[in-house]
Amino acid sequence: MSTRNVVAVLCAAAAWPLGARADTADDLREVRQQLAEIKASYEARVQALEARLQALQTHIEAGAQRPAAASPPEGVPTPVPNAAAAPTAIPAVAPTEAAPPTGAAAGGVAAFNPAISLILNGTYAQVSQDPTRHRIQGFIPSGGEVGPPPRSFSLGESELTLAANVDPTFSGRLTASITPDDRISVEEALFERQGLFDGATLRVGRFLSTIGYLNAQHAHAWDFTDAPLAYQAFFGGQTQTDGLHVHWIAPTERYVELGLELGAGRGFPGSDTNRNGIGSTALVAHVGDDVGESGSWRAGLSWVANRASQRAYGDVNAAGRPVTNLFDGSSRTWVADAIFKWAPGGNATRTNLKLQAEYLRRTESGTLTSDAPAAAGLADGYRSSQSGWYAQAVYQFMPQWRAGLRYDRLDSGAPRIGLVDSGALTAADFPILESARPSRTTAMVDWSLSEFSRFRLQIAADRSNPAVTDRQLFLQYIMSLGAHGAHAF
Repeated sequence: MSTRNVVAVLCAAAAWPLGARADTADDLREVRQQLAEIKASYEARVQALEARLQALQTHIEAGAQRPAAASPPEGVPTPVPNAAAAPTAIPAVAPTEAAPPTGAAAGGVAAFNPAISLILNGTYAQVSQDPTRHRIQGFIPSGGEVGPPPRSFSLGESELTLAANVDPTFSGRLTASITPDDRISVEEALFERQGLFDGATLRVGRFLSTIGYLNAQHAHAWDFTDAPLAYQAFFGGQTQTDGLHVHWIAPTERYVELGLELGAGRGFPGSDTNRNGIGSTALVAHVGDDVGESGSWRAGLSWVANRASQRAYGDVNAAGRPVTNLFDGSSRTWVADAIFKWAPGGNATRTNLKLQAEYLRRTESGTLTSDAPAAAGLADGYRSSQSGWYAQAVYQFMPQWRAGLRYDRLDSGAPRIGLVDSGALTAADFPILESARPSRTTAMVDWSLSEFSRFRLQIAADRSNPAVTDRQLFLQYIMSLGAHGAHAF
């Protein structure tokens, strides 16, 4: 081998380890850089998970409801207690009420700032019968009937709600209703304790009773402008309770809810008895489940008992003279409710269907006094068994647009009036209690630009008094401002 070749080989041999070392150093730097990036990524993810865990722990300890936020878009399932067992909610777009802030929103200065919600409601009404003379034939009037709104333009009932956490244990809510004649009344004023024991919630104060399905909902969440005839006849629209409510959600695969309410019972069909103790008792049971991936249902049975003392109502006797009659006794009402919601694949953003029905049956027994106080002592036994039901279907046929149909039916039965049976008076002295079967057929279509605004057209043939038919046309708007939580199923 020549000297030149030897030198070349030696030079190449000397350069090889230098190149290898250079490549190894570059690889090492690259590996170290990748490792640093992975460590930074995992540290960020760990910090995010720790923050989420802390927020969840704060939420559970506070025992509060979900954070104040806009209602989920149509088609997003509405959270319900024991979500693993409860039927999936497929809600329609609707303005919603406030829920107390929780989690991070509940900390710092915001912990003392309540969530505020305002519902604006108004109608234009065109009816063939005088709304001031509206009554449901065959049923003792409640004294606060929710009949058709005034003719032409009118401001409906507005609602103002304030809600917040009181402390890590309790939350509170106040809902005040403002009527068109500038009167303010308290619709709900309560504090709540979730996690009383496993799956149980305690509510104390004034609240809408959870009997049936529709009663616990605020009017702006209804699918029609007005309440069903059965609710108007049996509860004067809705029944409130001043007292306490406990409900328990069973830790089962199927949604099971049991509830108990104890109250003063001053609202119709009860009255202020001016007695110590409990004036009303309600028992509630609901079950529900999913049907495949597209449907969900809930059904329930409720029972409520009230005591009435000197519950007055106005009538006209056989001579055509206005009189005031009084009822003293007990009132017991059964309510059976069922609802089914369907949306293709569980996605309600384009189309969905809601079927809803309730049946109510009330029995009253006691004493009926005629023409008090002019006919003091003219009293005898009274007993009635009355029923009513409604069924409705609401279909969203395209985004933002819904159409609905509802049918109402009542049966006043034939009340046993002791003063008539004894011959002291005649049936003509109690014209309001004359047997009847009122009914109503209603159709509506509404449009919602978002979950915070709704415009509705509703027409109805109302035969609350079977002797005449009230042709009704309503145009309604519902506007929702402020912090809002999602409605229940």
